[in-house]
Amino acid sequence: MSSTNPKEVARIKRQTRIRKKIRGTGERPRLSVFRSARHIYAQVIDDTAGATLVTASTVEGAFKEQSKFESKTAAASFIGKLVAERAMEKGIKKVVFDRNGFLYHGRVKAISQGAREAGLEF
Repeated sequence: MSSTNPKEVARIKRQTRIRKKIRGTGERPRLSVFRSARHIYAQVIDDTAGATLVTASTVEGAFKEQSKFESKTAAASFIGKLVAERAMEKGIKKVVFDRNGFLYHGRVKAISQGAREAGLEF
């Protein structure tokens, strides 16, 4: 991606630096988080197979069926719980957390805490 936005360029540099160290395997896949201004997305990815195993986001029907959340952070916590429940159904209990170059606070932190509350181990 060739962006000219300095903040996005810096995030992509951080993302590349993180991805050198973090790899998702079959027994311990990677929980990747992406945050935009309005929505938040979470995926559980097996990098060895190159496959997305589980996904949850604020744009899907299961989220929109819920009542309104008081904040984006509360919505992110719900998405963390949702992705953890779906991962547990597929037999995934342990993951590696990938913050994807975003700072670990706010909505990114809320996803990880929601996933931990639902039983996912990091």
